[in-house]
Amino acid sequence: MNFESFTLLAATDDLSVEPEGRAHADGVELRMDFADDPLAQLDAYDGELPVLVTNRVEWEGGEAPDSADRLDTLERALGYDAVTAVDLELAAVSGAGEYDAGRVVDAARDRGVSVVVSTHDFESTPERADIAERLERACSYGDVGKMASTAHSPDDVLAMLGATRDRTAAGDTVATMCMGAAGRHSRAVAPVYGSRIGYAPVDPADATAPGQYDLATLRSLVTQQREG
Repeated sequence: MNFESFTLLAATDDLSVEPEGRAHADGVELRMDFADDPLAQLDAYDGELPVLVTNRVEWEGGEAPDSADRLDTLERALGYDAVTAVDLELAAVSGAGEYDAGRVVDAARDRGVSVVVSTHDFESTPERADIAERLERACSYGDVGKMASTAHSPDDVLAMLGATRDRTAAGDTVATMCMGAAGRHSRAVAPVYGSRIGYAPVDPADATAPGQYDLATLRSLVTQQREG
């Protein structure tokens, strides 16, 4: 995955849904922190779609403990040919936590795997300038800077979209979205402002973040926005 254009990922903890996602997705995000035996899933995977692996740490909204094992698992995942991108937290790669997440970035570089560096705000949405600054920092560590925040009003979504446009115009590759009911529509319109990655479950009951559309719906909405 090079994310030179918008990439829609089927977000899942179970790679067996990949055949159902092929009609609408460009790739799969495997949430390893939610998955049962994710390395065994990768070992058995014979799907057509490339895989982005995420093993989200607890203090960034996931279920993986902050441990060397979490990073070891990600490094092992990079050894599979189907894995062409990895997601790591901005805080982790910039020194937070007790373990060196930078080694996973180095391993990804060695294997030609794209690196998405992400940051989240589960309480609110910062000001536009603060979002842009966080995205810029994330891009300094990875190929893509990703930010998701919780929106409480249309103004929150406008701040996210404005920052997305600012960093895209500056030459950064970013992925952005607002979580929650007030921000749900941002997932459909953010690509118009430059966001390069969207996430959606094949089945809406399997959403991995608040406010996600299902895969078919998000593909349809993004297509309408981009062609309209």
